[in-house]
Amino acid sequence: MSLLVIGSVAFDAIETPFGKTDKIIGGAATYISISSSYFSKEVALVAVVGEDFPQSKIDFLNSKGVDTTGLQIKEGEKSFFWSGRYHNDMNSRDTLVTELNVLENFDPIIPQEHSSPEFVMLGNLTPQVQQTVLNRLSNKPRLVVMDTMNFWMDIALEDLKKTISMVDVLTINDEEARQLSGEYSLIKASRKIMAMGPKFLIIKKGEHGALLFHQDEVFFAPALPLEEVFDPTGAGDTFAGGFIGYLAKTEDVSFENMKRAIIYGSVMASFCVEKFGTERIENLTQAEIDARAAQFMALSQVDLKIVERG
Repeated sequence: MSLLVIGSVAFDAIETPFGKTDKIIGGAATYISISSSYFSKEVALVAVVGEDFPQSKIDFLNSKGVDTTGLQIKEGEKSFFWSGRYHNDMNSRDTLVTELNVLENFDPIIPQEHSSPEFVMLGNLTPQVQQTVLNRLSNKPRLVVMDTMNFWMDIALEDLKKTISMVDVLTINDEEARQLSGEYSLIKASRKIMAMGPKFLIIKKGEHGALLFHQDEVFFAPALPLEEVFDPTGAGDTFAGGFIGYLAKTEDVSFENMKRAIIYGSVMASFCVEKFGTERIENLTQAEIDARAAQFMALSQVDLKIVERG
């Protein structure tokens, strides 16, 4: 089933306790597209880069089956660039450099052949750009998933709420859920957020897994304990790509199938953090993905026997 991915394709420079990189390929849409390509064979990308973005990186995306017809290349301009340094706990970081460049005036142009997707993944961008994308589609998608962040809650809350009302699934982290809802309890927060419009809510908890909410139902997916986490950059986007890629592949948007999609999203994210940038997820095999999925299943499978009181 066709999947349209909107977001940033960019450069990152990352420093963690395990080392540092020069400029490497990054951006939300990059991680989402690569991750989803392991499940869906009809992934189309809408994004913008400058003339400094290497053709070899675009060719790589094409080699993964990602259609880059909607990737704008702005001559004489530079690509979005972000640089950050992670602390020892790998859960907090300092932003060192943010250069919006081509993203500052990004106008998402959707090629005609991709204007009626069945699945849409709105990567983290301004709420106004996300709205523009949805308004430019020829038909209502079967499922729209949206990612956002606390920055937009700080500076564009009303625009953000309007965009949230237009989507089916919202994915945010626990800190963002509390800020958006004004509730510390994630159960209470989920009710308030779903009342804003989305039928489903995913709250990511990093190394502590993810929660999926729908009406009064809740599902918890664990995170895989890893010996070493080299770079958490892009893990949330890789998770989102695995999640919506699996849904597009299976053509099933039920709550039960979303549980499976959450697991596959977590599988992909667990690979992402094992190396810097996109390196680890660039050339995975189906056998690796299946084996990692089995590990996730083993984490939560248990046979319980009711012990009668004697």
